[in-house]
Amino acid sequence: MICWLKPTRWTLIGIVLAGLITDARALDPNRLPSQYVGEQWTTETRFPGGVVNGIAQTTDGYLWIGTDRGLIRFDGFNFRPVSLTSIAVASNVSILQLLTDAGGKLWIRPQGADLARQIDGKFESVRYGPNAVTALSKGNHDGVLVSDTTQGTLRFMADSVQNLGPASPPVISLAETADGKIWLGTLGDGLFFLAGARASQVNAGLPDRKINCLLATGSDELWVGTDRGLYRGNGSGFRRVELPSFLGDVQVFSLLRDRDSNMWVGTTRGLLRINGKGISFSEENELRGDGGINALFEDREGNLWIGGARGLGRIRDSAFVTYPSVGDRRFEHNGPVYVDPEGRAWFAPAQGGLYVLSNGRVQAVASIPPNEVIYSISGWADVVWAARQRGGLTRLEFRNGSIASQSYTKADGLAQDSAYAVYESRDGTVWAGTLNGGVSKFKDGHFTTYTTTNGLASNTVSSILETRDGAMWFATPSGLSSFSNGQWRTYTTVEGLPSAEVNCLFEDSSGTLWSGTSAGLAFFASNRFKILHKSPDILREQVVGMAEDKSGRFWIATSDHVLRVPRDKLLSGVVKAIDVREYGQADGLESTEGVKRSRSVVSDSAGRIWFSLTSGLSVVDPSQIDDNLVPALPHIEAITADNNTANLAASVRIPPSPRRITFEYTGLSLAMPARVRFRYFLEGFDSSWSQPVAAREAVYTNLGAGFYRFRLVASNSEGLWNGPEAAIGFEVEPTLSETWWFRSAMVLCVGLVALAAYLIRMRQLTRLLNARFEERLAERVRVARELHDTLLQSFQGLLLHLQVVSDLLPTRPQEGKQKLDGVIDHAVDAIREGRDAVQDLRSSVTVTNDLALALNALAQELAAETNHNANAPVVQVEVEGAPRDLSQVVRDEVYKIVGEGLRNAFRHADSQHIEVEIRYDERQLRLRLRDDGRGIDPKVLSGYGDEGHYGLRGMRERAELLGGKLTVWSQRDSGTEVELIIPAAHAYTASPGLPRSWLAERLFGKTRRESDE
Repeated sequence: MICWLKPTRWTLIGIVLAGLITDARALDPNRLPSQYVGEQWTTETRFPGGVVNGIAQTTDGYLWIGTDRGLIRFDGFNFRPVSLTSIAVASNVSILQLLTDAGGKLWIRPQGADLARQIDGKFESVRYGPNAVTALSKGNHDGVLVSDTTQGTLRFMADSVQNLGPASPPVISLAETADGKIWLGTLGDGLFFLAGARASQVNAGLPDRKINCLLATGSDELWVGTDRGLYRGNGSGFRRVELPSFLGDVQVFSLLRDRDSNMWVGTTRGLLRINGKGISFSEENELRGDGGINALFEDREGNLWIGGARGLGRIRDSAFVTYPSVGDRRFEHNGPVYVDPEGRAWFAPAQGGLYVLSNGRVQAVASIPPNEVIYSISGWADVVWAARQRGGLTRLEFRNGSIASQSYTKADGLAQDSAYAVYESRDGTVWAGTLNGGVSKFKDGHFTTYTTTNGLASNTVSSILETRDGAMWFATPSGLSSFSNGQWRTYTTVEGLPSAEVNCLFEDSSGTLWSGTSAGLAFFASNRFKILHKSPDILREQVVGMAEDKSGRFWIATSDHVLRVPRDKLLSGVVKAIDVREYGQADGLESTEGVKRSRSVVSDSAGRIWFSLTSGLSVVDPSQIDDNLVPALPHIEAITADNNTANLAASVRIPPSPRRITFEYTGLSLAMPARVRFRYFLEGFDSSWSQPVAAREAVYTNLGAGFYRFRLVASNSEGLWNGPEAAIGFEVEPTLSETWWFRSAMVLCVGLVALAAYLIRMRQLTRLLNARFEERLAERVRVARELHDTLLQSFQGLLLHLQVVSDLLPTRPQEGKQKLDGVIDHAVDAIREGRDAVQDLRSSVTVTNDLALALNALAQELAAETNHNANAPVVQVEVEGAPRDLSQVVRDEVYKIVGEGLRNAFRHADSQHIEVEIRYDERQLRLRLRDDGRGIDPKVLSGYGDEGHYGLRGMRERAELLGGKLTVWSQRDSGTEVELIIPAAHAYTASPGLPRSWLAERLFGKTRRESDE
């Protein structure tokens, strides 16, 4: 958790601020210390706790903190305790020193344990024999210096160890100057340096024998921190650095020289900054508590880190410097601002009064009452004009170090005493816009007033500007008016303005006129105003001020934001979010709310941009902003699958079917970590990179089995995506059903099922076709048999009889005639047999499916043939059960079988009664034919008839083809009974109430009935 510092109390000793901003690469030495941006983390703000003894940063961007409770890693947001158990050191062991060598390796000096270092993310002990390390320091030539009470002074270079000197009194601080001297600060024996493997003591100028810290600067200069103050010198002697007298003989625990040559000194009383401008002091009570400032460190971005007895602090530069001094209630709310050619900043607080900021000092303008509100400030050369709420217009001029003033009111010809906007044109004419009286022109000592009657859009004038073509422009709540060559013209929304309420005016370096309205920006081109076609919402807010720097970037104040936008992007009409840089408290601003005054954003002759905001007067030097080219370093810290954290050091494998996979990551830019943004891309799942997000975790749900790669990039605090990419691959293991062999087996099974279904279907179709072929063949055989047995044989007999008649007629005509009569009788029988055969060959017995009706009709036909016989039998057809639909083949064959039985009963049985019984059962179709005739000869019954006659045999063959059974019972003079039984599955068509299954339909096809439908 980050806690913004309240304004830190700094004391400035012996210095007057000579300038505001100079070349800044780290901590600007010319700023007031209170103008740095500071943050602190203590136990109250979730710092893990412990006295901070050392701070270092590795090349991966992590900040490492050594405390008396163990080692901590910090990414700008989260503190993570780090265990050293891999080198047999307890995780809560006290860490006395930290440093990183030239190769980026982290060196750790634990208390009471071996020296350790981190290589490739793992910790290892540094063993070189019996050891008792008491001090650690960076040396020249990319080495690390180690002082050991038993081994002496050592230099570690890569994997080699060089002994530089013998054992000496306990050394607690080390340093090496550029000339190669190695300095040893001891616990109570003073200062030594090594020369030729011998230690020489230096006593000159060092009354204290306890040397807490050493810092080498220059070729041979050494700074020495002791229990009795700070000293500076070289091998020939040292002198005391005079610190503020109220510090007395303060204990010095830490020293640091930053990249801007500021010397930082950590003491038991607080933090000191020493540079060419003097000495500044900060108590840092919250950090040091009852202890002191034990550790100082400058990171790769130029931030200064401070370690104390109660926690960790950081101070850094910011883009903006805010004036005046924090805590002066007179300047809590500001109004207009103007910077004259001499660099003096004139500003008017909203509470009243007029002030000048010059050389770091604020001076009140005595001629302006402190309760007089100033609405506008403008000027030219050494003259400054102030538009006052009640006092009209005041002219101010520096003369011999003092400010002379002269005021003009309504009595002098001004339109009214409430002047809201003032502007001095290039020819010296002063224009004063009033609250509701129009605009007055002051020239040659006389005022001329213009109002709406003259063509002004409104009598309330909020801003005035002269463009390089000499035209005067007046911003009003009702539009924008121009006055050129004695002509007035007004522009409103009809002419392209986004709003008729115009707050401010500005002409850029190319001569383009810009207007800031209550609905955003507009620029003048081709005799009308143009607006931004596409832009973020913050550029559509009320614009109250704008200025341009020397690089062509616009600095804009809106009702709620301070922005920087490239001018060419604005002129194009399309501005993307990435083109807009927004500034806030993290950049040194106390407020981002602009003030609605005619000149609240201005540039000075040095190129600095001044903002008058609701809280404080802020200034930025755009030339010193390098947009923080230090990249953010992305890191993937953890992968969690359903609350189980994966080991990133090995190949990452996720168990099957994870419901939720979380990627935890960070981006290391420690200056302003809250501004770091991330984009990620999961190869194997995402189709494109994500939008920039601030969240430090990404969640994916229900990822399928397979290989994936999570990629991450981060932007730094300036929104630059100039850093490296972090990536990690992992595999989601398949479930049983997702394995390749299981899927292959399933494909094989499906193929086998399909093949089996195909074979079954083909077998069924083959069987059906064979049955149909056999049926047709059997029918042909039957036709041939019946024709042979009946019609052909009858014709053959007729031929023989005719031959006999032919032989008898010439000699025995009477006998021939008798024979001819017999031939005629035989011909009648042959015709009857032919007719019966043709009737059997009909395709269907009847149009309807009523078997009983068809058999009745057949019985009537047979009875009609025997009308001459008075003894024709009586036929009775009975039906039991509900009639069922029969398939056409079954119906015809049953008809033929029963019909053959009826013919035999009519022609050969001499019966009196014939009964036909049709029974429709659920499981079978049963038909019985009974007569009371003379019966069938047992020989015929057992032998399928006499030779040449196939009646019973044909009936049995037809029954077998139907899958049924034909039984015949008969005795002499006792009649005959014929029974035909056919299974229901063969006899009946499919029932509409019992639909066939999907599989049956797929395998065996639809029934004929369904096909017919």
